[in-house]
Amino acid sequence: MESVNMHDAKSRLSQLVDAVESGSETEIVIARNGKPVARLVPVAPRKPIRLGLAKGHYAIPSLEEWNKDDAEIAALFNGGPLWPVPNPE
Repeated sequence: MESVNMHDAKSRLSQLVDAVESGSETEIVIARNGKPVARLVPVAPRKPIRLGLAKGHYAIPSLEEWNKDDAEIAALFNGGPLWPVPNPE
């Protein structure tokens, strides 16, 4: 574990990042006035994103079911009532 002061870290940042990235240093501590304030460590590799984890858990609606509310939605966009108005019979 290498320790560098703030000014040295600013002027050698590229070299320090290369050292951590290559694995020659596992961690570099950056100090201000001799007191540690930050650590430069490699980023852990990301796990691959798995697609399709919910496959089979949800029912896919038919086209008719999907489109059944289109007229009501269009009416709402065109200034229609916000809820069904009861028939005054």
